[in-house]
Amino acid sequence: MSTGLRFTLEVDGLPPDAFAVVSFHLNQSLSSLFSLDLSLVSQQFLSLEFAQVLDKMAYLTIWQGDDVQRRVKGVVTWFELGENDKNQMLYSMKVHPPLWRAGLRQNFRIFQNEDIKSILGTMLQENGVTEWSPLFSEPHPSREFCVQYGETDYDFLCRMAAEEGIFFYEEHAYKSTDQSLVLCDTVRHLPESFEIPWNPNTRTEVSTLCISQFRYSAQIRPSSVVTKDYTFKRPDWAGRFEQEGQHQDYQRTQYEVYDYPGRFKSAHGQNFARWQMDGWRNNAETARGMSRSPEIWPGRRIVLTGHPQANLNREWQVVASELHGEQPQAVPGRQGAGTALENHFAVIPADRTWRPQPLLKPLVDGPQSAVVTGPAGEEIFCDEHGRVRVKFNWDRYNPADQDSSCWIRVAQAWAGTGFGHLAIPRVGQEVIVDFLNGDPDQPIIMGRTYHQENRTPGSLPGTKTQMTIRSKTYMGSGFNELKFDDATGREQVYIHAQKNMDTEVLNDRTTTVKHDHRETVKNDQTVTIQEGNRLLTVEKGHKITGVLKGSLSEDVFQDRSTIAGSVHVDAVNNGGEGDGIQAYTAIKEIFAGRGGKQNCADAGWHSATGRGIDGNQAVEGWHHHRGRFCFHQLIHSDYQGVFYAVHF
Repeated sequence: MSTGLRFTLEVDGLPPDAFAVVSFHLNQSLSSLFSLDLSLVSQQFLSLEFAQVLDKMAYLTIWQGDDVQRRVKGVVTWFELGENDKNQMLYSMKVHPPLWRAGLRQNFRIFQNEDIKSILGTMLQENGVTEWSPLFSEPHPSREFCVQYGETDYDFLCRMAAEEGIFFYEEHAYKSTDQSLVLCDTVRHLPESFEIPWNPNTRTEVSTLCISQFRYSAQIRPSSVVTKDYTFKRPDWAGRFEQEGQHQDYQRTQYEVYDYPGRFKSAHGQNFARWQMDGWRNNAETARGMSRSPEIWPGRRIVLTGHPQANLNREWQVVASELHGEQPQAVPGRQGAGTALENHFAVIPADRTWRPQPLLKPLVDGPQSAVVTGPAGEEIFCDEHGRVRVKFNWDRYNPADQDSSCWIRVAQAWAGTGFGHLAIPRVGQEVIVDFLNGDPDQPIIMGRTYHQENRTPGSLPGTKTQMTIRSKTYMGSGFNELKFDDATGREQVYIHAQKNMDTEVLNDRTTTVKHDHRETVKNDQTVTIQEGNRLLTVEKGHKITGVLKGSLSEDVFQDRSTIAGSVHVDAVNNGGEGDGIQAYTAIKEIFAGRGGKQNCADAGWHSATGRGIDGNQAVEGWHHHRGRFCFHQLIHSDYQGVFYAVHF
């Protein structure tokens, strides 16, 4: 039966006694990976293949007699073959927790509508960390859009945890090889504290459960945090939160940290400010001590007793430790001073929660291209703000559908309250995406571009003189278009309406055509003047109105006046062949007058007989008398008397 302090190491796949521990150094702190460095010796294995050791699980056990004081489990990440004197082989080894593997994976990926527990759970599962416990009591709402941008899984996990005020540590088991990663957001979730006395006597054999050195210090740290952000959904929202630090009696309060953007869109920003403040001041007051106890490690709370400085006899939270063990007699021929263990640790008062300092978020180097996405068969997919979804070229996880990204705002050429320019990017179009403040979580579409399968209007370079605005019929092949052609001598403005074209002018409209003006209407044309007059002036030349097929009808409900040098009216039939009919109808009288003389068929009396519109005889006789050419006496089935009087 062993009665003293000793250390052993086991590696999966090798015999339990394959190695003897010569020395080890275990460095641990909150929200970081522990590092265990070991010097080993083996008489059983004078040569080992790296494959027998690397990436295997190793277990360091600290014994006091036959009682386990502490166990540490991790992955062998580095292994070195040392000196070989033919009887024994010296080895060196590094061991890290399973989470260390996350530092070897770099990725670009998108998380949508997930909270921090879900995001971290995905990271841990993919990196083989199956034993972990989330101990959360703070609010951690879902994030609409969260991007891991070129970071290792470990760096991304640490950054996200720091933003949410979460720290983590390895919880070691005493009697078994169980070990769990704990993620925690308040000191209240740490295990119950245990008392450990102060005893500076290091020259005599003392119990391992004591503290022989303890030094308390304070330093000036930031005194307050102010965060600010903006959300387009509430543009008038102040978006500003302040958090004062605690326990600042020994320093000025002018050391403000102003953070923009604060990466929040709601009142949850107050929590972000508080967590940042805790992080910036996590080492404002610290104590460093030394003990031989292996039971002091980050994630535990201790109560110091018996210290002559009374205010130090209180509860402390362990934030870091360096455990160093020596076992020189493990090497045959080296007796040394025997097995020794020292634990140098750091603590903070346990009335506050240690949180990691904010970590820098990666910045996007510049704009990127992406493709607009939407549901299958849809051409235009947007929300009430005109936002669209896209698939980034680096995204390996999300299909190109309606859930490929968050809703992304689209910069327009002009944007005002109810006015401006609006053109929604269509599904399949390539767009240029930039990021506000370089933040990968805040994309914004700044433009669009063509590619080999999404060609320009026209046929370049042949149409290089044309500037075109051409749309596309929704779910069709038609288009509306406004085109400017700047070809020398052929300059043109072209407008194409796929169906209807409506123009509304609230006041005057003036059109000046300095050469010909042609209009072709394939169906009806209606011109309505609701109030006022219509004036058509031909200053030089002729006005010709032709009705090639059909009739010309005019309705004038008041007066009509025609003034001309001469009036010629020919009534023909069948395109000029045969007699035609000219008829004038009025309720009362029709007058035709001239200022000069009237040319008639002859200078004397002239008479003729014609037919009325309804087939009755209309003209009984004509006569020419005193410069007046007239007819009288109309016989009509419904009216008798003078109906027409034509005066010349």
